Amino acid sequence: MKARSKDELRHMRAAGRVVAEMHEKIRAAIRPGVTTADLDAIGRTVIDNRGATSNFLGYHGFPAVICASPNDVIVHGIPGAVVLKEGDIISVDCGAVVEGWHGDAAFTAGVGEISPEAARLIAVTEASLDAGIAAMVEGNTLGDIGAAVQAVVEAAGFSVVREYVGHGIGRAMHEAPEVPNYGVAGKGGKLKKGMTLAVEPMVTIGEPDTFLSEDGWTVLSADRSWAAHFEHTIAIGPNGPEILTRP
Repeated sequence: MKARSKDELRHMRAAGRVVAEMHEKIRAAIRPGVTTADLDAIGRTVIDNRGATSNFLGYHGFPAVICASPNDVIVHGIPGAVVLKEGDIISVDCGAVVEGWHGDAAFTAGVGEISPEAARLIAVTEASLDAGIAAMVEGNTLGDIGAAVQAVVEAAGFSVVREYVGHGIGRAMHEAPEVPNYGVAGKGGKLKKGMTLAVEPMVTIGEPDTFLSEDGWTVLSADRSWAAHFEHTIAIGPNGPEILTRP
């Protein structure tokens, strides 16, 4: 991956701000009785108001601007008539494009009061992303990111999904290299200043195995255990990682 210029990073920061606003407004709307289509509509409004475009809508035919993945859905849930209920959890993944440059990020939130186990799943998954980001310094490796994520998740007794991974991001939403959420410290490609990567732990309470639903998009845990998903777009800067999708 070629290092991003100051001007390119400026555009990616702008895209990241749109994604952060989508997260903020969608998160505020999550409550019992809301449908996943309602959340998608909020995301569409933010994109339109900011003069951005969606990198999800139409991607290989995907029909929405967010992925909405409740409970045992790991990723790529299609928004629709599903009504959120008290005690559910919901993962929201979305992105935006500004001047041809992409941002991509995800979060998981509880719906009303949730169980202690579900709350711990969310907290551990977010902490694993934080650990992966902390490893994103020039001279480290992709394996250092994955090892950091994996250590946090497995210490908590949860599982890292292995069939879906993070990725480079820039002119396209998905670029090389792949960024696994597991690995061996010191192994893999070297991290260089100016690289932009999307790191996105996907974590299950049970086993890490997945299956794909008949709609060709929705990825669920094979044992139907609940899952959480967090993601940020990050640039490797001269003073460490810069999160481009944080408000």
